[in-house]
Amino acid sequence: MATKTNITGIILAGGKSSRMGSDKALMQFNGKTFLEHVVCALKPLVDDILIVSDNPMHEGFGYSRVLDTIKDAGPLSAIHAGLTHSSTEKNLLLSCDVPLIETSVLEFLIENLEEEIDVIQLTNKEKSIPLVALYKKRVAPYFFTLLKQGERRIIKALNGLHTKSLSIAKDQERFVMNVNTLSDLNEIKNGNKN
Repeated sequence: MATKTNITGIILAGGKSSRMGSDKALMQFNGKTFLEHVVCALKPLVDDILIVSDNPMHEGFGYSRVLDTIKDAGPLSAIHAGLTHSSTEKNLLLSCDVPLIETSVLEFLIENLEEEIDVIQLTNKEKSIPLVALYKKRVAPYFFTLLKQGERRIIKALNGLHTKSLSIAKDQERFVMNVNTLSDLNEIKNGNKN
């Protein structure tokens, strides 16, 4: 297992959860909230965890909560906020809606770290997963410039950086599944025997 080497965990938990109908971060799965599952996967690898959210209920987890740089500007604003408040250059970034995430998937990102690479993201069936990724703090000013220009698309932001994409193994695809709806939640409950 990789050791903690000045890495901050950043969890994006500020989405509207409109498709779920209630706060995804606080949804329960196997006796824990989604947020707790993500924290458990991050904890062995990071020195600190930041939660980007405007919900005061997310402070009950014992970690610092920070607000989006620009309210209602999507994940790009949330990523910028997390990186700005991070005290480390390396940051493991996760959305709160991947409750099946495992530490081994995050180790895979760390193991492929290169100095010149700004962002390492996973890909799944040719689709990029920029919200399960490792971001360098140095990209924060670039993200802020894009936000000030009205840009909200993460894919557009990553196209302007040194981004490396890693294909996730087929048997690990479920670990990065976004659980956005009650139907998705039922699917993982029925498919998970743990």
